[in-house]
Amino acid sequence: MNKPEKHRGNLLLRSVGMGGALLLVIAFGTAYPAGAQPSPANAVVGAADNVSLRNEVRHAIDKGLTWLEKSQDTNGFWSTADHPALTALPLVALQGRPAGREQPADRAAVQRGYAYLMSCVRPDGAICRKELPSYNTSVSLMALLVANRPEFLPAIVKARKFLIGLQADFGEPGKMDTPFDGGMGYGNSDRRPDLSNTSLALEALYHSQRYLADKNVPDAGDLNWPAAIHFIQSCQNLPSQNPESWASDDPQNKGGFIYAPGRSMAGETNLPSGRVALRSYGTMSYAGLLSYVYADLKHDDPRVTAVMDWLRANYTLDENPAMGPQGLYYYYHTMAKALTQYGADTLAIKDGQNIRWREPLALKLINLQHADGSWANENGRWFEKDPALVTAYCLITLEMLQGKL
Repeated sequence: MNKPEKHRGNLLLRSVGMGGALLLVIAFGTAYPAGAQPSPANAVVGAADNVSLRNEVRHAIDKGLTWLEKSQDTNGFWSTADHPALTALPLVALQGRPAGREQPADRAAVQRGYAYLMSCVRPDGAICRKELPSYNTSVSLMALLVANRPEFLPAIVKARKFLIGLQADFGEPGKMDTPFDGGMGYGNSDRRPDLSNTSLALEALYHSQRYLADKNVPDAGDLNWPAAIHFIQSCQNLPSQNPESWASDDPQNKGGFIYAPGRSMAGETNLPSGRVALRSYGTMSYAGLLSYVYADLKHDDPRVTAVMDWLRANYTLDENPAMGPQGLYYYYHTMAKALTQYGADTLAIKDGQNIRWREPLALKLINLQHADGSWANENGRWFEKDPALVTAYCLITLEMLQGKL
């Protein structure tokens, strides 16, 4: 049964019934602000009929899901029992198969997976074993939302409140007087915020807020969103909005994002002026855009226009910009979510083309799929040699793309 659409600013969130479970569609439906409608088909590259591509995507999804079903541990988890997020992602992927195409193995794998996930729920609301409570809880909360099961509602409420409680305030209470205020880190002893953990938490909080409102759940709590915006912009190379001394407006970096205030995983670069700048890079720039969207910043906000300018200028599917193969599949995954939530059906890139970005991304993922249906990165940074993790990234990405091809 379809749920009503919900609008917040220029965003649109839909829940769509799929095979008895409700799939929370994170990025399928978006509303366009005035002047941002997609270009007509004859004005863009790759606008031909896509029946063949849609069939290829469906085949790749089926092969990937079959691999996921076979790779599940008998105890219900994927990869390792230590990190429930690595099970939550496959659970989301398994529930993205088009209605009517579910297999009995799908349902059995999903049941085992959720049994394991619920065994990781702690009394304080965290969904984790010992480590990385913010990351594991954020990703696991998204899997609980996708399931749409009444028995998961108490865990959803508590997980949401746990994440809200992780929001940092290092200076004087209630004041945004350090660049880290408003963000979130991994949790436990490592509470120093970073944009990766913050963006995942914002995603879970954004969608759980709407889910609980639909369920008429009172007192779900809420994040300090102005503080979250403060942290997000503190990670952006944009001196007009970010007063931190490291923020640079040189053409190579302006508008893009780094990992955390004063820290870029892409390292430093020497500018012609002699100044040393922290390099903006792909994954965090898409995470920054997505975070601004969840925080309800409009398309004409200078922080949003700046990151879109950087993303257009640095568009590529050959690497994670400024990071090479490191985090490549998370880059693809975050690109798909960010551009769709933003409402971009096309992207005007630096060579003058106005591309339908979903089509080349789908083709790239199809070509990277292994013969057994899995995906994995040859570069092991951020666990991307783990085929269960990377296969889930790719399947969720293709499931997002297929409805818009």
